[in-house]
Amino acid sequence: MKKFKKLICALLIATMVPVFGGCSSSTSSSSSNKATSSSSSASDSDTITITDQADNEVTLPKDIKRIAVCDILPLPSVLTVFFNSGDKIVGMSEASMAAAKNGLLGELYPEVLKADTGFIKDGQVNTEELLKLKPDVVFYSASDTEIGDKLKEAGFNAVAISVNKWEYNTIETLNNWIDLLSQIFPEDAKADVVKKHSDDVYKMVQDRVKDIPDDEKANVFFLFKYDETSIATSGNSFFGSWWAKAIGAKNVADDIAKDNAVPVNMEQIYKYNPDIIFVTNFTQAQPEDLYNNTIGSNDWSKVKAVEDKKVYKMPLGMYRSYTPGADTPMTLLWLAKTTYPDKFKDIDMTKEVKDYYKDVFGVDLTDEQVESIFAPTSDAAQGF
Repeated sequence: MKKFKKLICALLIATMVPVFGGCSSSTSSSSSNKATSSSSSASDSDTITITDQADNEVTLPKDIKRIAVCDILPLPSVLTVFFNSGDKIVGMSEASMAAAKNGLLGELYPEVLKADTGFIKDGQVNTEELLKLKPDVVFYSASDTEIGDKLKEAGFNAVAISVNKWEYNTIETLNNWIDLLSQIFPEDAKADVVKKHSDDVYKMVQDRVKDIPDDEKANVFFLFKYDETSIATSGNSFFGSWWAKAIGAKNVADDIAKDNAVPVNMEQIYKYNPDIIFVTNFTQAQPEDLYNNTIGSNDWSKVKAVEDKKVYKMPLGMYRSYTPGADTPMTLLWLAKTTYPDKFKDIDMTKEVKDYYKDVFGVDLTDEQVESIFAPTSDAAQGF
């Protein structure tokens, strides 16, 4: 259990405190963060004042060229796609770097692989090492007030980013991330186009699954973490639960009323007997490991999803798709199509992904690159 807690603390979604659970999930991206001029004349000012996602007013330089990201693991990838360049990213965690190296981000933006990772060790930020990177702004998890205070005391321009202010709704979270970034970097603003595409995909999925009778909804299990000693999933307060509801399915572990990833055992899984298992990229496990019982001493052969060969590795595009990120609308569509293929048989995921990245971010992907998104290797879980 101690190892398990350390893992969760290393994650972007670690260190989550009750303040987030009490935040409204209905805050719109257009009104959640209001940027104002830091002087009486905005046009003459060299700074801009924004309200971050921990409700702090932060004054930042308008000309930001160097960015470091602490414990919001998907954010370096979101920033890179937002800018369509990795040149500004000078620091990120090792876990973020592992995803970049083993996913599409490092291939499309090799410059992001030059970012430093040494300023974070065991989840702790070394401010002296961070100072050497000379960041104009440092992003950190809004739930980790200790890191926030540490950064501010050291004189950094620190901006809090939330991962669960919107109750693990990945669409709303992405929309609000992009909204805040669009305020800080207005020359690259993409809030409207991202929100429109995200909301359009969400609405399309809802229109197709809304009439599924409750007794016909698929029972899904998210295998968040799996190794020789532990199994973890999503209870009713984590991303897996939101994903399941968003695609018209049931998260079988919703009976667990705990925040973040939670440990379970095989007896519970036998009881849940899910129709489908989605394996995240926070674990090295692949579907074949469940089909062949190659990890530990657990026997998965009695589980319906394994019997029916309905175990799927989640995509890895710009980042691990279980969390919010640039891939979020496409992850939602993939989950829906995988769960209910008959309802989404007209959806060509290769075309959807290529159109999405081209129309929203100006990124051209090849068919082969899209194919790689849906066939991630186990190496993407390095650091966990």
